[in-house]
Amino acid sequence: MKTGPDSPQELRARALRLLARREHTRLELGRKLAPHAESSEALAALLDALERKNQLSDVRYAEERSRQLARKYGAARIRQDLRSKGIGDALLERVSSAGELERARAILERKYRTPAATRRELARRMRFLQSRGFSSEVIFALLSAREAA
Repeated sequence: MKTGPDSPQELRARALRLLARREHTRLELGRKLAPHAESSEALAALLDALERKNQLSDVRYAEERSRQLARKYGAARIRQDLRSKGIGDALLERVSSAGELERARAILERKYRTPAATRRELARRMRFLQSRGFSSEVIFALLSAREAA
């Protein structure tokens, strides 16, 4: 078993294997490859080369991850997840709140089939949507519309 650092070719192959499985951010891929790199300069050079060839893209990762999470979560929760993965504030602005009311409605209808009968049940649904990362404006607009209907 090899104990030393990977050669540049082995490090590149390792990076491509990781990228073939799923998209990674530059920060994520750097963390995974760091124990195998000869130096931080060699790792930075590899990551730069992968970005130049568009094999590594934070934009692509952010779009894919936000699309995956949008089925279950609101914009605030998606932004929090992307920030933890090393996505910068400029890219976080691309994760829009457009369609958030419709997403919240779909999530609420999947979880609860009938309208809330009591104030306690209404509060439970509000907490549920809040835990999923939806803003209070969206929650109040959705639940007040459902109660009026």
